[in-house]
Amino acid sequence: MRPAVMPSRAAIAAAVCGLLILLGGAGLWATPSVQEIIDYYDTNYQLRSDMTARARLTTKDPEQGTKVIDSVLYRRDKDDAFLIVLASPETERGNGYLRVGDNMWLYRRTTRTFTHIGRDEKIGGSNTTAGDLETRKFKELYKPSLDSNGKEILSEETIGAAKIPVYRLEVTAQVNDVKYPKLVMWVTRDKYLELKRESYSLSGTLMETDLFTNYKEVEGRFVPLLQKYTDEVEKGRTTLLEITGISFARVDDYKFDKSYLESLSK
Repeated sequence: MRPAVMPSRAAIAAAVCGLLILLGGAGLWATPSVQEIIDYYDTNYQLRSDMTARARLTTKDPEQGTKVIDSVLYRRDKDDAFLIVLASPETERGNGYLRVGDNMWLYRRTTRTFTHIGRDEKIGGSNTTAGDLETRKFKELYKPSLDSNGKEILSEETIGAAKIPVYRLEVTAQVNDVKYPKLVMWVTRDKYLELKRESYSLSGTLMETDLFTNYKEVEGRFVPLLQKYTDEVEKGRTTLLEITGISFARVDDYKFDKSYLESLSK
């Protein structure tokens, strides 16, 4: 008689996964709360190291035509620092956006002056703001919205032609210095990756619709390399943010200082 063949660990793992899939519809996995999704959202987007990347903003306006802005982005999450240096067009080259701690500045090369700005400052006239690229924790900015019964607003849906399973959730601002006071977000059910966002004014008017695609896993985090911002007020106006050349090498401390931006003007 042949000895019994013990299944491999891989086979056992596959069997367990299959069982979990079969049982999933029976409620083995509980639907997360909105707060749990927000907490995971922060964990995913927080970097363990410094980051440098190239960012291209392409803004299309029905009246002003197409404008392309190239920039270099530096981020250091451990002390909430980031720097954006504009490289083109020539009229914007050398301008920059610097944040250190709770302070954010706009630097203009032509006048060599710094202006204290808010998170809603638009970069080079695009639909993308400085706040879109900074690293302030989402849970510090927004809290779950509640319905008339005091319950979080969360539902299961599918999105796109591929019918991707997502959670639809609503959040409300809990600080004043945010771009929009109310957001509706669609995140994937498996990794809580944001695919779509609708931004509303206090009166409930839809102001902007954003799409996040081409996610790439880097150092255990998922980064959307393509982000499209559609202005719902100025119809036909869109901004596409493309991120390339991501590096996690240490960024020199001097780059997160006003003097560095000033040195670029010399």
